[in-house]
This record gives sequence, structure tokens and C-alpha cells, in this order.
Amino acid sequence: MRDLLLLRHGEVTSHRGDVPVTEAGLATAADLGGRLAAAPGGDRLLVLDGGTRRTRETARAIARGAAAEGADVVDGGTAQGLRNPDLYLAGVRVDMVADLASYAAQVPGLAADDVGAVDFFAHWVTSADRIGWWVAHPDPPGERASDVVRRVACFAASFADHPEESLTIGVTHSPVLRALAVHATGEDPGEPVWLAGIRAAVADDRSVTFTVLGEAP
Repeated sequence: MRDLLLLRHGEVTSHRGDVPVTEAGLATAADLGGRLAAAPGGDRLLVLDGGTRRTRETARAIARGAAAEGADVVDGGTAQGLRNPDLYLAGVRVDMVADLASYAAQVPGLAADDVGAVDFFAHWVTSADRIGWWVAHPDPPGERASDVVRRVACFAASFADHPEESLTIGVTHSPVLRALAVHATGEDPGEPVWLAGIRAAVADDRSVTFTVLGEAP
């Protein structure tokens, strides 16, 4: 059995673009890294990120905290299996952001009004729970929640191929975690707190079981 801890990134002040983690968020992530290093099996850690600045900074802070407690830490870099859901706008993959202008900034030649003319994105920015709206959406312009579950399950299952045992930490985003939570429990728990997560247990037969952890482990 191999365990992966899939964690939300640390605290940010907004989701208007590829924003950094706050100083408090980095400190909390480093503290978590130290606690993981002290836990059973935490002497060897592989740390991965989901490709955005906030996941990279969180992953590096976790790695620093673990290394400070004597853990053997490997920075595995970006794992595409942990990326935010794929959404497409005018032929371009766009990252989930909070407002029309931040979407437009990702697509050359597009203005905020152009994005607002697309039904999905117009509803996205006015929804009280944007991620929940995507989770329940039957036909978004890109990956559905069920597609993300399949993608992450395939990613997790691949760790059965690795000959070396280590605790693997994957820093990702709330949409990924919420899609997995719905799969695991049948209910959307809402936005996870910073650094909360889900455990992916990978058996020798490559089957994967997801368990919601709630708050940071």
C-alpha cells in the first residue's frame, strides 16, 4: 500500500490570477512539513506541486519544514496530475480564477466583456460558490468533476510502479479536492480549509481509495 496526501495550497488573499501564498500561509505549511516528518513513515518525503505559484510555494515550504526536522526530502516538481481542472476559453486552457479580467488576461486578444459573453464564465463570476457550481455542472467547457477524479486516480495509481517507499505529498487546489470528496462520500463538503486534504491509498493491484481528511493532517 502506498499513501499520497493530496493537500490544498496555503493561504492566499485572492484568486485573481496566479497569486502568491501569504507569509502566514508559508509558516503554516512549514509547520505542517515538520509534523509530517515526525509522523510514522515521514523520514522520507516526496513533495509535488500542481503547477501554479501557490502550489509551488506551499510545496517548497512543506519541504523546508520537513527537512528542518531531519527528513530526507525529494522535490518532485510539478505533477500534471495535480493541476486545476482543465477549462477552455477561445481555444486556450485557462486556470480557474475569480473574475472576468483575470480570465481575459490568459487569452491573447480577449477582453473581460468577451469572457462575460460566454454563459459558463458569466455564471462562474456571479456564483456565491464558484467551485461548487463547477462540481455540479453537467457540461462545463472542459473537465467535469468526474473527469478530474479519473485523472487523479490514474496519477495516484502510477505510484504502485515506484520501487522506493516514501510518503508522497501532492499540493493541489480546492476544485480537485472537492471533486474527490464527492466521489468518496457522495456529498460536496464545500471549500476545504488551507492545507486540508485527502488521502489516496494505492494498493498493489493499482486500485485507489480516497479518504477525506478534513483539516490539515
